[in-house]
Amino acid sequence: MKPILVIILLLTAFGSGAIKAQEKAARKPLRSAKATVWLTKPDKSALLEKQATPLTFSRLKNNYPTITVDENQKYQQIDGFGFTLTGGSAVLINKLPLQARKHLLNELFSTRGNGIGVSYLRISIGASDLNSEVFTYDDVPAGETDVKLSKFSLAKDADVISLLKEVLAINPRIKILGSPWTAPSWMKTNESSKGGYLKPEYYQVYAQYLTKYIQLMKAEHINIDAITPQNEPLNPKNNPSMVMEAAQQAEFIKTNLGPTFKAAGVKTKIITYDHNADRPDYPMDILKDPEARKYVDGSAFHLYGGKIEALTEVHNAYPDKNIYFTEQWVGAPGDFASNLNWHINQLIIGATRNWSRNVLEWNLAADASYSPHTPGGCTECLGAITVGNDITRNVAYYIIGHASKFVPQGSVRIASNISGDFVNVAFRTPQGKKVLIVINNGKNKGSFNIRDKGKAVAYELGAGAVGTFVW
Repeated sequence: MKPILVIILLLTAFGSGAIKAQEKAARKPLRSAKATVWLTKPDKSALLEKQATPLTFSRLKNNYPTITVDENQKYQQIDGFGFTLTGGSAVLINKLPLQARKHLLNELFSTRGNGIGVSYLRISIGASDLNSEVFTYDDVPAGETDVKLSKFSLAKDADVISLLKEVLAINPRIKILGSPWTAPSWMKTNESSKGGYLKPEYYQVYAQYLTKYIQLMKAEHINIDAITPQNEPLNPKNNPSMVMEAAQQAEFIKTNLGPTFKAAGVKTKIITYDHNADRPDYPMDILKDPEARKYVDGSAFHLYGGKIEALTEVHNAYPDKNIYFTEQWVGAPGDFASNLNWHINQLIIGATRNWSRNVLEWNLAADASYSPHTPGGCTECLGAITVGNDITRNVAYYIIGHASKFVPQGSVRIASNISGDFVNVAFRTPQGKKVLIVINNGKNKGSFNIRDKGKAVAYELGAGAVGTFVW
């Protein structure tokens, strides 16, 4: 037989075998995806509880409302979900016995076992109103100044620093946002910790103050991913607090803070505003200034006023700048069902569907009397956990846990439609998993479908219940 003919016959046989193998593979049924379900009920009969039976996607047909998930339509990347670690929170957790503290921190910051995988923390630069006392890092006697910042010290944040080191040992990639409640009183127009403005002659000193904070935290092996120049800059009533109008913040960022960071080689992001959604004009006034804008990463919001859709208004005006959601409290003693409903709808679903890269609840921990707090600070802030003889997990713990446990940093929000009472948001994780968080806003239990790639699962969710679906 001629060599060429042998080669042709061999190739034909090989091709025939390959075709048969492909046909056999095509006839083999595809493995159907299975979704695990984690459920919280408003009557607390299930609290972020994994359901025993997974759901299998199939080509089912019914008349239920259908949520269709589309990973081909992508939105913002997610930086994380978490809490504000106040000075008071750190003091309470640090007082726990060593093994109890380790167990709690692993539960909060690890995704292993029963951990909820908190991946983002906000801390105060100096005291917030949930410290036991008011302080900054450069306090001097009345009538004195310290323009060289020679008395600058992080000593009063020792509890926060030591606790952050334990957190970083569990999750080295956690993102940390710093926010000041006030500048040192000697820099302010009223020379008080409450209210007043930053004196223009101290803009540069204050920029150096914030730079020094970031550098000294770095020396403690704590990276500050981002800062806001002022917490709630339109609120003079808190203790501590400081007013910073939009024009002042723009001037401070473009003339002092941005250039000082750049000169010092500081890579920490600058996020503007950090206040309520009723004033989207504030961050947009800063972003419309081209000199300020070049230093600004994005805008941060709270929701004690306004509507969550204002975040999209700012995003649409400046789509190259990021959106963050940095604070919302639960008022003590709290109503579990109504707080669960509002926060899941407005924040976990609402903020992320309106472009936010994170969601942070205020605050991580308090004691049974909602302490510690400063004189004039919040007396009704219910922590995500209550620290006493035992640890009580409150509603904010479960609100954040429904996202943080399943949607890690680097996840991307993907498209999902709102169908009837089943309000939802969807994500794709870096590992390729899909996550759908759904709440039933109806007055009665109801069934719905989740559809993905032509197949679907049906699920019945009770009124007011929250489900996280992972597949």
